[in-house]
Amino acid sequence: MNFNEFESLRMQLHPNGVLLMTMQTGQKKNAMTAQLHRELARVWALIGHDPQINVVVVTGSGDAFSAGGELSWVKALIEKPGTQEGRRDFSDFDELLAIPDGMLNLNKPIIAAVNGAAVAGGLAVALMADISIVAEDAVICDGHVRGGLVAGDHAAMIWPLLCGMAKSKYYLLTGRALDGAEAARIGLVSQAVRKEDVLSTALQIADELATGPQLAIRWTKRALNGWLRQALPIFEHSAALERLSFIHPDALEAVAALIERRKPSFSSNSSARD
Repeated sequence: MNFNEFESLRMQLHPNGVLLMTMQTGQKKNAMTAQLHRELARVWALIGHDPQINVVVVTGSGDAFSAGGELSWVKALIEKPGTQEGRRDFSDFDELLAIPDGMLNLNKPIIAAVNGAAVAGGLAVALMADISIVAEDAVICDGHVRGGLVAGDHAAMIWPLLCGMAKSKYYLLTGRALDGAEAARIGLVSQAVRKEDVLSTALQIADELATGPQLAIRWTKRALNGWLRQALPIFEHSAALERLSFIHPDALEAVAALIERRKPSFSSNSSARD
């Protein structure tokens, strides 16, 4: 694969077949942009066909992994469904499905080195990785419902398998955040370590996998992911509902409230109208 064809993903191939892939958008807290989203949707298939790569370590630049959708992009998705650009972004359902699906079906292990905040789409990348090494103080938050949106990126599929239905409903229905240490305690992530040790720990595990029996490792991943494949209809349902929720006034109100730094008043909440 041509590592230089990506603008928001910096690639470094180590001699042992470990690919270090760093998300970098130039936005505050490395927020997810349309460009990064498009690149994450297609990179996994290319990695799968590259014989030089045995393991992927994905991390974020600066002090964050990826703190959710960049507000101007999200606002455009909500405000401009009738424009050509809006229709393309809103209707490209395949792109929305491609990130979790691509990570699930990649024939090589993925390790997430979560160095800081991981929110919404950024959190999808962190949790869909096969192994997640997270900073103890990293902010972990799905956050969709706080934005007036259905949690459709990944959560309905994988959270109940990782940490159980009770914790899943608590965090996804409230949109509350938790730190990396708590995420490890409830089983949402593989391991929580000091922030300064995140990348080195992830690379150490990657070295172990890259020099191990490749067929056994890859087929073990495939077998275990059978549990997630059974949940794919749940994911596709949640993703479709998320797209529908983009056209509800609650979504625009949530973005406006974030920009204006105020509490939102959701039209779907009868108490807010009283």
